[in-house]
Amino acid sequence: MAVRVHPPCLRFASSLVNSSKSQGVATPIHGGVGGGVSTARFMSSAPSPYTTLSARVSCEREIKKSKFIAIATRISDDRSAQSFLSEVRDPRATHNCWAYKLGDQYRSNDDGEPSGTAGKPIYSAIESSGLDRVMVVVIRHFGGIKLGTGGLVRAYGGVASECLKGAATCLVKPKARIGMEVPFELLGVVYHQLQHFQAEDIKQDYETGNDGTTMVTFKVEYGNIDALEDAINSTCSRKIHLYKQTLA
Repeated sequence: MAVRVHPPCLRFASSLVNSSKSQGVATPIHGGVGGGVSTARFMSSAPSPYTTLSARVSCEREIKKSKFIAIATRISDDRSAQSFLSEVRDPRATHNCWAYKLGDQYRSNDDGEPSGTAGKPIYSAIESSGLDRVMVVVIRHFGGIKLGTGGLVRAYGGVASECLKGAATCLVKPKARIGMEVPFELLGVVYHQLQHFQAEDIKQDYETGNDGTTMVTFKVEYGNIDALEDAINSTCSRKIHLYKQTLA
């Protein structure tokens, strides 16, 4: 017997879609409204795990009397990148050059150095490191000796590479925010499966669900969504529909 997706559940799905404009893509995991609809799988579009920095790291080098200070950190989006830049940039320095990588997207800035001699080599260092969602800011205090274009490329790229080399990293497995309408009598069974699949940030909303049900939301690794759905529906007397939204 399938549990129909009633208006409250649809309102929940709509809220996920609206918030997804800045955080991800919300998708109903079931095929549509009502019972008798086969479950659709979305693993082909699952975000891939990625390696990133686990903590902020920095290093300093002196090259021909110029001091180069590289500072790198993990970022989640353009806003966090700009916030990091505002925090670490030194207004007393000659240049504050930077680059960051967010999946297939990247940005870099030479901050007054000759075009392509600072931001681009910093980005190349990030790309070569194999890390993602990372930003590196390289601060230069001019020491009076010009380095030339080749020297600048080697200096900025070199200090950025040195900063990232050997830094502590972590593997991030993307998670999804899930919502589902659960009958009261099935909460115990559902919670058992949520704990088994290490779901996080579990919340209940008794005002959103229909009579005799509550809306349960949580976060779980994207790769576990299908197995979790199968486990819940194999142990429940009713079919539970899920909605998901990819998290950054």
